[in-house]
Amino acid sequence: MSDNRPLILCLDDDPDILSFLQIVLESEGYAFVGANSAVEGLRTYKEVDPDVVIVDLMMEEVDAGTGFVKEIQLLGNKAPVFMLSSVGDNLSMTTDYSALGLSGVFQKPLTKELLLTVLKTKLAETAQV
Repeated sequence: MSDNRPLILCLDDDPDILSFLQIVLESEGYAFVGANSAVEGLRTYKEVDPDVVIVDLMMEEVDAGTGFVKEIQLLGNKAPVFMLSSVGDNLSMTTDYSALGLSGVFQKPLTKELLLTVLKTKLAETAQV
């Protein structure tokens, strides 16, 4: 990003979630780019080179989020990726997050405080590498 603000790419098919993420992130000085499907998200990912990716697990298809993460891995993604999930604790039993290379999972409903704390920590870690 030319203005040096960290760019966060957010994918979710729920416009309310995208609006929440945009308001929270932009109010804290982050640049926001949103997409409402895995297909749109992949196209946007290739265009913007985000610093962090937040992707909903279940969008237009049950495993659309997982498929998106696998696709960006094939593209050599280096940005931290966080999965958004409303599935609950059973999600960890059905999905191997280490194999997907995720930096973490946010449980819906997501709070502003948790989102910002995790992002600040992760961006500080990646800046030191």
